[in-house]
Amino acid sequence: MCVVWPISYFVCANIYIYIYILFLYRYVDGTTSTVLFTGELLKLAEQYTSEGLHPRLITEGYEAAKDMVLDHLDGCRVMQPNIFKDRELVANVAKSSLRTKLSEEIANNVTEAVVSAMMCISEEDVPIDLHMIEIMSMEHKSGSESCFIDGLVMDHGARHPDMPRSMTNVHIMTCNVSMEYEKTEITAGFYYSSAEEREKMVDSERKFTDEKVMQLIDFKRKVCKEGESFAVLNQKGIDPVSLDMLAKEGIFAVRRAKRRNMERLTLAFGGSAVNSFDDLSEDMLGWAGSLHEEGLGEDKFTFVEHSKKATSCTILIRGPNKHTIDQIKDATRDGLRAVKAALEDKCLIPGAGSFEISAYRMLMRRKHAVSGKAKLGVECFAKALLVVPKVLAENSGLDVQDAVIRVEEEQERSDSDGANNGCKIGMNLDNGEPFFPATEGIWDSYIVKRQSLHLATVLATQLLLVDEVMKAGKAMGGPPPQEEE
Repeated sequence: MCVVWPISYFVCANIYIYIYILFLYRYVDGTTSTVLFTGELLKLAEQYTSEGLHPRLITEGYEAAKDMVLDHLDGCRVMQPNIFKDRELVANVAKSSLRTKLSEEIANNVTEAVVSAMMCISEEDVPIDLHMIEIMSMEHKSGSESCFIDGLVMDHGARHPDMPRSMTNVHIMTCNVSMEYEKTEITAGFYYSSAEEREKMVDSERKFTDEKVMQLIDFKRKVCKEGESFAVLNQKGIDPVSLDMLAKEGIFAVRRAKRRNMERLTLAFGGSAVNSFDDLSEDMLGWAGSLHEEGLGEDKFTFVEHSKKATSCTILIRGPNKHTIDQIKDATRDGLRAVKAALEDKCLIPGAGSFEISAYRMLMRRKHAVSGKAKLGVECFAKALLVVPKVLAENSGLDVQDAVIRVEEEQERSDSDGANNGCKIGMNLDNGEPFFPATEGIWDSYIVKRQSLHLATVLATQLLLVDEVMKAGKAMGGPPPQEEE
């Protein structure tokens, strides 16, 4: 679709898009529909403005139509009070979002990962924090092998060759304790007059560090029973001598772990951060069912999995190249936000273009309720709504006009029977025939649809009016004054 807009549209477009992208961020899914709808509103408005109709009259019609469509949207929504207990319904919401962005095989895998992640971090009637889901990527294998990790994937591993690479029933200690020589925090110097004094100072420092490591080893021996293992993830450094001592004891140790990983470890596996080895207790430890390390070239990844009660988790995205990984990442974020909106609102809208065609029919019936030339704006708004089912039909290789008319006629018959099920009938993209998308699990998010309608109208309205202001300013400006000689 090619739309020719006046140059001033592009001058101010970035300003308004930048402002409203802040609101879009919460409901990222639906961005494509918003862009298509906005473009169609501007294209249809241009047909009338080119004939001399003032944009203010069109925008009045847009505002009136938007209010009517939002009321119609409230009437079409389907309440789902038990959506938290219906995993299949949540999966259908995620699948409806992801299959518009990814191939079927990859979308099915990512759908399972998204649903598992949302079920892991969400509780009924509690705000959902998507930051509790870590999205980790590995440029390895194919995109269809992306999966959900019940735990954490860290992009670093152990630094000693003799440390175990796979463990089960793991006690996890997250700590911020230095196990290496440290520089003083203030400007200071150590002076010695002989080699013997220097050796004494080195031995003293070594003894101090070894004592801390031995405290850790003794604690491990105390808490670990037969069949259990121990892992230390330290935010500060561990020197080679200390690593060697830990490796001989069978302890898996990671040094200089990232802070974000340290915070997620306690959320995913329990326990608390340790800042000193003096008063250690077993309740400071987390627990994981398994821990293993994978190498990918020079990079190492540590998988910590199978938590008893996690409030944080990971979605691992695999792909053969950066482009594929970025594509799956973007789709995953859209899927997460679509599910989040559905879980929080507990209401959905049947998909497959059913609402847009129903809203078009409603506006064409009620456009005469608006007086004057503003009704032309209502008519433009109604026609612009059809851009979504038209694009769906076009992308599926269907006859666009034929498919839309079939659904429209079927909705008319359904409403004439008194059942008022017109807004529940959508377009089957396999054959273009009308069908009930809810029975096939095709759902749109209510809040995303509402936000999309509102934002597209505001963007189109502001662009039309600002463009007129700029035209008026140019018309008022005369030639520059001539300087007298």
